[in-house]
Amino acid sequence: MIVQKEVWKRIPLLHVYNEQMTSESPVVIFIHGFNSAKEHNLHYAYQLAEKGVRVILPDTYLHGERKENYSDMQMELAFWKIVIKTVAEVNTIFQELHLKNILTTNNIGLAGTSMGGIVTSGCLKIYDWVKTAGICMGTVSYTKFAQYQLEQFEKDGLDFPMTEKERNDIFSMLKQYDLEDKQNILNSVPIMFWHGKQDTVVPFAMTHPYFEEHGENSCSTYIVDEKAGHVVSREGMLAVTDWLVQHLA
Repeated sequence: MIVQKEVWKRIPLLHVYNEQMTSESPVVIFIHGFNSAKEHNLHYAYQLAEKGVRVILPDTYLHGERKENYSDMQMELAFWKIVIKTVAEVNTIFQELHLKNILTTNNIGLAGTSMGGIVTSGCLKIYDWVKTAGICMGTVSYTKFAQYQLEQFEKDGLDFPMTEKERNDIFSMLKQYDLEDKQNILNSVPIMFWHGKQDTVVPFAMTHPYFEEHGENSCSTYIVDEKAGHVVSREGMLAVTDWLVQHLA
């Protein structure tokens, strides 16, 4: 197995593959979580590459090799800028896969954990090229999660100097990435959701009610971990990677 450090259009990434892979081999783009980095998800890449799937692990804006001297609060305030920029960069990576002749088909999946799951959800809303996806600890509504974040900040006594108009403008911008507004997505794209019921960072309610309403008899599935908080179990990691392999075969 080869783990190669590369830079595509100023995006540092790890390209994980083996010598038997060709341009017709399936690809998964895997997005890391908030305050994490590309190397921290190599166990996902290992499971996928062992089963014949090429993996691209990028560093998102302000993370890993792109980290800047931001305070914790500055990072929190930049969260949605990071997410939206990463959604755009996922498409850049997809285009580069074709331009570099690494991928000559559209046999491509997308997955991520936490912030990476949120990015995956947004990509599914605006791109039609994703064949299958894994959303671990994500949300199907950027606007609902942003509202939840604001409520949590206010509980912690943090005040944001935004006018009502500025706040509404942000929600209006985020609305275009709300996956829950895309009809029949759970039937048109096989998506695996994984979420711990005890998660307080990205609450279980950010995805499960939507799946309960629209997921029955769809081609998608939802794995609930009754005890897990904001961390994917080994069983969850294996289930998500198996799902991606199965639907890219």
